[in-house]
Amino acid sequence: MRELKGVRFKKNKAKYIIEARKTFTRENEIRIKSVISSFSDSKKAREWLVKNVKGMGYKEASHFLRNIGFGEDLAILDRHILKNLRLLGVIEDIPKTLTKKRYMEIENKMRKFSRKIGIPLSHLDLLFWSKETGEIFK
Repeated sequence: MRELKGVRFKKNKAKYIIEARKTFTRENEIRIKSVISSFSDSKKAREWLVKNVKGMGYKEASHFLRNIGFGEDLAILDRHILKNLRLLGVIEDIPKTLTKKRYMEIENKMRKFSRKIGIPLSHLDLLFWSKETGEIFK
């Protein structure tokens, strides 16, 4: 596991990757694309990922879907995004944990805010993230 130095929960993540490979493989064929494209919208795809891919929560599922071009309307709510939403008055406080209900509430508030200021949701969280980290990751 020397290669995974600096990765949090590396032993669990390695197991989860192997389990995910099994979930998305049938008859030695990887079927991620067919599974994801079977959903009518990104929210349903995200819900399926959260329920069927061990170790994947709403943030990770949103991030994955955005990275493959199927989730421009999903927010990636990490600490950098939440901090900026609080600073701008979109949310009152940063929750210690994000339940599904709380994640959806904050995502909806962020979505409304993004419409109000005319910046697409996917651009807004990239802007917040790069503001906090000094990096642009696209």
